[in-house]
Amino acid sequence: MRNVFYLSITLIVTMLLSCSETTKKSAPNKESSSMEEGVLMGFLGDRSQQQQELETKFDELLSAEEMGEWMKRLAARPHHLGSAYDKENAYYIDSLFKSWGFETKIETYHVLFPTPKERKLELIAPHSFKAKLKEEVIPGDPYTEQTDEQLPPYHVFSADGDVTAGLVFVNYGLPEDYKRLEKMGVSVKGKIAIAKYGRSWRGIKPRLAYEHGAVGALVYSDPQDDGYGQGDVYPDGPYRNSSSVQRGSVTNLTVYPGDPLTPGIAATKDAKRLKIEDAEVIKKIPTLPISYEDAQPLLEAMGGPTAPADWVGGLPITYHLGGDDTAKVHFKLAFNWDLHPTYNVVATMKGTDYPDQWVIRGNHHDGWVNGAADPLAGMVAELGEAKAIGALAKQGLKPKRTLIYIAWDAEEPAMLGSTEWVEDYADELKEKAVAYINTDGNARGFLNAGGSHSLEKFFTQIAFDVEDPQTGISVGQRSLNRQTVNRGKKVDTFRIGALGSGSDYSAFIDHLGIASMNLGFGGEGVNAQYHSIYDNYTYFSKFLDPGFHYEEALAKVAGRTALRLANADILPFDFVHFHQTVERYANEVKDLADDMREKTDFENQLVRDDVYKTVQDPLKKMKTPEEKEAIPVYNFDPLDKALGKVKQSAQGYQKVFSALDGQEDQQKIEAINRMLYKSERYLTAAQGLPDRPWFKHMIYAPGFHTGYGVKTIPGVREAIEQRQFDRVKEQIELLSETLSKFSQYIDQVAQEGK
Repeated sequence: MRNVFYLSITLIVTMLLSCSETTKKSAPNKESSSMEEGVLMGFLGDRSQQQQELETKFDELLSAEEMGEWMKRLAARPHHLGSAYDKENAYYIDSLFKSWGFETKIETYHVLFPTPKERKLELIAPHSFKAKLKEEVIPGDPYTEQTDEQLPPYHVFSADGDVTAGLVFVNYGLPEDYKRLEKMGVSVKGKIAIAKYGRSWRGIKPRLAYEHGAVGALVYSDPQDDGYGQGDVYPDGPYRNSSSVQRGSVTNLTVYPGDPLTPGIAATKDAKRLKIEDAEVIKKIPTLPISYEDAQPLLEAMGGPTAPADWVGGLPITYHLGGDDTAKVHFKLAFNWDLHPTYNVVATMKGTDYPDQWVIRGNHHDGWVNGAADPLAGMVAELGEAKAIGALAKQGLKPKRTLIYIAWDAEEPAMLGSTEWVEDYADELKEKAVAYINTDGNARGFLNAGGSHSLEKFFTQIAFDVEDPQTGISVGQRSLNRQTVNRGKKVDTFRIGALGSGSDYSAFIDHLGIASMNLGFGGEGVNAQYHSIYDNYTYFSKFLDPGFHYEEALAKVAGRTALRLANADILPFDFVHFHQTVERYANEVKDLADDMREKTDFENQLVRDDVYKTVQDPLKKMKTPEEKEAIPVYNFDPLDKALGKVKQSAQGYQKVFSALDGQEDQQKIEAINRMLYKSERYLTAAQGLPDRPWFKHMIYAPGFHTGYGVKTIPGVREAIEQRQFDRVKEQIELLSETLSKFSQYIDQVAQEGK
């Protein structure tokens, strides 16, 4: 589901940065210095060496060629939710897992998945134009010819609608874009908003349009962003051609993911369901994605003020804002609002020592069309891992903890398969889930990793232990080199990012508080055909990862993550990194409050001094701002005190962790492990976040107005950003209480080891 666009950095630049490195695996940074001694975090005595020997055997069992063959098989036909090939793929994947020695079952849920019944978009003034609303067949690409099986371009969970109205160009359709339109005297009330893809998740755009009074929304891919403005378009190059369209979901994921009709409970066959009109995550207005070929005549016909220079895209036209009904559009959508079965493939290999401690690894298998890059590039890496682990098990090298490998269905509409499964098994997962490891597509380039910061130190070792296929240095060092180029200064500390939403980790970390990681490569093989008919085997094997080398690299990274968690003597959680990270987030929020206060005070003074009136162009009819409510001074002392407690607890546990290496007291270690993996649960609050109680994690959440993008310490941050000042104090107190309970729990873990 998630569109992972990264800045492309050439191989030449990376090699220049790496010229001082040897062609062997690069030495890890200070954070992973134990690797130089051959010691893996969480492994005691000679078991570090045993684990490394296991991983060497694991690597030898991986085959990039085989992963390519699996992709070709799985991507042979469109395999969206509800399609015949989606089900066929699920049973094929199940047969593979079974042949490798896993116990398997296919879990089925019944979820709402609307499909298009009628789509119509036409310009009726100042002249007529009828949008094609389809993508062109490409000679030489047989997958584009499978028109009978393809879902047409549409937004799932759009409303039905039949509207006729004028157009307003809203740039990327962000909150700040609407503020700017208001200053320019342009309103979308009663109009159809047309927005560019990018800068936020697609579902935010129609939601904000509706909140500002629009009766419909169109979203198009501007060629400046991922079309000819970036390079040659498909089939000559990887970028989006004029007919390519990004399908996708527009459900309000930031309220809750999963089946819209069964929030918080599993969508079993007999589940109690909401009425469709009562599901708050379904859009209230019709919304449709279109190509830039269809968008250009609409934009070209618009009148009104010219768009600001920084809003202008790559089409050879003058961009206007509209709002004056010069361009009028008739827009009609109707959907089949049906339930469809999902097919989650769940493959289990029971642990030899701790069968009730689960390490879970997942990637989804459904796609919008043929879905080679998204999701199958990640799915074939998972299959490669599972086959290798199965072969090791047959040699008597079974994991100590239970490994559960899952191929999710129905991720694309709203993480339906994973969310329903997690809601179904919530109680058992809270007791048994050690961690969840997610991937979702892949391409060549740089390692991108996000997740729970209690796993950051552990994962850093892995990043410096896997070799990059192109450069010969570690994937961790290559990631640091990239950051050095981007920031213009030396970066020598490896960090993982925080998780927002947009893939199957969401229910694990956001809802249940299960430590999670999301992994993938990208940045060189840029999937500019995301969610179009052109994301297929032909495109992937030519432009994104010829030779499938980064699928193998992903299998090495994710496989090590799973195997080390499964076999570690002491589960490799670290709370010093966690404290440092959350303290940084807290300082960011304090700075945010200070900056907003200073800016608001300054702008209010300008209003009082009538400064705006003297600089505005009367021909542009700029609206003079009114004074804003002053931002209060907040008391962050409770948060600072709670963070101080977390620091002390983290340092205390670290001493216990280090001391156990010499003692190897099995009884103490087992007692610690039983508690350790539940630590992330104490970062959740039962009441959840304001207005969206499904999201219970107090440190990470998708931004209410960003969708995929993360908001850290979201309750406090968003209350300030959204100027909901009455909420700030209560959110500081809730966060402080949560962190205090978390530190008390870490103290209890440490006490077990003394």
